[in-house]
Amino acid sequence: MKHGGVAGGVLLRELAAVRRSIEAYPDDRSIWEERPGLPNAGGTLALHVCGNLRHNVGAVLGGSGYVRDRDAEFAARGVPRARILQTIDEARAEVARALEALPAERLTAPFPEPVAGRTVTTRDFLVHLATHLAYHLGQLDYHRRAVTGDARSIGAVASAELPADD
Repeated sequence: MKHGGVAGGVLLRELAAVRRSIEAYPDDRSIWEERPGLPNAGGTLALHVCGNLRHNVGAVLGGSGYVRDRDAEFAARGVPRARILQTIDEARAEVARALEALPAERLTAPFPEPVAGRTVTTRDFLVHLATHLAYHLGQLDYHRRAVTGDARSIGAVASAELPADD
């Protein structure tokens, strides 16, 4: 992670945890099971965080060409686990490429698109994206546990997975 800094390392760490979460469901059906009081199924959460990062990091910062369909992230149902995992891998690769190529001076410059109608630095928006991802990762982990009854950890938000300062 050349210029993504701590936020970039966290984005990649959390995407790896999203992948482990989806892998931990026992089958494709349980990924999409809805539960009272839980606003989104696991599949919805995974597709949403991938779409968000592929757009904001992959396309806006990295020029990947990805075109986001946010409504589809929330409307999709029954997407097979294999396709969700492929989407996670694509997001992770796009984020890694974009952040590796990001010039250091870009972090203190304004993010290329307005954020909620405001101008924010790229660094601040990357931190926001990391906390947004962690928030939804927690929801995903809770959904998996509620649906499966399996309270085992998938190692989300693991400090040992932070990039080392070598």
